[in-house]
Amino acid sequence: MSEYGKLGIDYDVLDASKRDAIGFAQSTSHLLESHGGRAVDASRGASAFVFELAGQHLAFVVEGLGTKSIIARHWMEASGEDRFGDVGIDAVGAIVNDVCSVGALPLVINAYFATGRSDWHAGSTALQSLLAGWHQACELSEAAWGGGESPALPDLVARDDIELAGSAIGLVPAEWGPILGDELCAGDAIVLVESSGLHANGASLARSVAAGLPRGLLTAMPSGRRFGDALLDPSVIYVPLVAELRKRAIRPSYLSHVTGHGMRKLMRAPGDWTYVVDSVPAVPEALSFLVEHAGIDEREAYGTFNMGAGFAVYVAAEHAPAVVEAAAARGMRAALCGHVEAGERRVELPGLGIAYRGDELDLG
Repeated sequence: MSEYGKLGIDYDVLDASKRDAIGFAQSTSHLLESHGGRAVDASRGASAFVFELAGQHLAFVVEGLGTKSIIARHWMEASGEDRFGDVGIDAVGAIVNDVCSVGALPLVINAYFATGRSDWHAGSTALQSLLAGWHQACELSEAAWGGGESPALPDLVARDDIELAGSAIGLVPAEWGPILGDELCAGDAIVLVESSGLHANGASLARSVAAGLPRGLLTAMPSGRRFGDALLDPSVIYVPLVAELRKRAIRPSYLSHVTGHGMRKLMRAPGDWTYVVDSVPAVPEALSFLVEHAGIDEREAYGTFNMGAGFAVYVAAEHAPAVVEAAAARGMRAALCGHVEAGERRVELPGLGIAYRGDELDLG
């Protein structure tokens, strides 16, 4: 069993549940027709649901941050430093990075802040920091903050914690149409865009590792930086890159938000393709430290975490340098790291001696 599985987080079980839900959901697609709309059922199982209404394609996402807000609480208790603004950015990033991975640009973002008690909102700087971080992330995403919900759910949510989640709706540029992977071609380049660290996946394992360290989140990593500080680096929001690609008239054949499932997410597109990744970005120290102290081997690590690559852009090979330039123009680091080949569905990382079979990722 994987280290994640030992914590009660089994992607195989969760993915099977998603596939079951997709079957029920797809049976409702016809209901959009009474409103003059049309479900793009090819987006079922993608990172965002796409539908057509009034001649426009819209993308809809609901996402949650997971347990990273607990790390923010533990860090505040241990160090006195309030990092709830950064987990606000993380939560929005988890939402909008899924929206833009189908080629949409977010229009409106809604928030969901569930607490174990209503007075979580009082007597602390955490709420104001969270609101400021959420606001900042909306600005980075160039999307309006529409509203949200803030229930108090005693017993369902732990007394001292907050669950962060939300939703967004985005508009697919008319000149692009939805990007769902059906236009991938052999020879397409894979450009990987660097992450800042943990992002929104792996927080439960990070908490477990920290609990076993003598100084917990205050433990110094080899650089001297404290583990908890690095874990809370805010996620990169990739919306500005997708907007820049549109501005430069570079239409990707596919986009992938690399989160849970790690490099396995590179084969999320439909069809039988082999994704060869000849080089990978440097692994952020927070992730390398986490992997080392969790006792995870490279195969599990690269199949679970982003390991330094938070987003993938697939384009015709001749456009790859322009994608790297577009990323740099928006303050992101990217590199041409691989290519697509005709063949068995799988991801290969030959430099690491790692390969993932097609049946190791089935999201429906």
